[in-house]
Amino acid sequence: MIMVAIKKRSSRKSWVNIFKEQWQLHLLMLLPVIYILIFAYYPMFGLQIAFKDFKATAGIWSSKWVGFKHFSTFFHSYMFKRVIINTLRISIYSIATGFPLPIIFALILNTMRGMRIKKFVQTVTYMPHFISTVVMVGLLMQILSPVTGLYGGLYRLLTNGMYPSDIFGQPKAFIHLYVWSDVWQSLGWNSIIYLAALSGIDPQLHEAAQIDGATRFQRMIHIELPGILPTAAVLLIMRFGSGYSLM
Repeated sequence: MIMVAIKKRSSRKSWVNIFKEQWQLHLLMLLPVIYILIFAYYPMFGLQIAFKDFKATAGIWSSKWVGFKHFSTFFHSYMFKRVIINTLRISIYSIATGFPLPIIFALILNTMRGMRIKKFVQTVTYMPHFISTVVMVGLLMQILSPVTGLYGGLYRLLTNGMYPSDIFGQPKAFIHLYVWSDVWQSLGWNSIIYLAALSGIDPQLHEAAQIDGATRFQRMIHIELPGILPTAAVLLIMRFGSGYSLM
């Protein structure tokens, strides 16, 4: 028992020593932990609003508890089927286009040898990520406007002054505008993690493949693509997990 107590005391002491030696790392982790607690975990207390007859004057805690009443109302609503189908359509469409394109873009960008051109392309493709949704919609309206937009001007130029149809007035065009604007906005930003994974591939694999006579495209398919597949698999799982956030 004495030996066990001594071992526990020594292990506790060593843990304290390790903490003192690496206090900078713990301090660095403090900010993201606080961020997650405030913006990810604390708002989860508000999930109970779904099970209550919420009234703004009473607040969340004092509102009457109604259980699954609101869920039952939603499941029996005539809009339930339409909401689910539209959510699945947009999610699958978004994953089918927004997931493979950053991988292809990262592979192509990794083949560039000119550093100036590569940095220029990276900067141009990263910038849309920092545009807010309001500004993005404003840009789309300015570009696709049939009267004052670029789309309307080119159409009138090619059709001798005829005005095109309003794309924003067509319900079927919404899903395409939503998905492809998101792809354009996040393409460069989503490729960063794949570029980081590509930089971790052993250069000796490329040297051995070049000695064997492999072309640049063959090295891309057989070395670089398998090298980023684990990263791509994790991101794909996370992408599926956030698919119902569109609802």
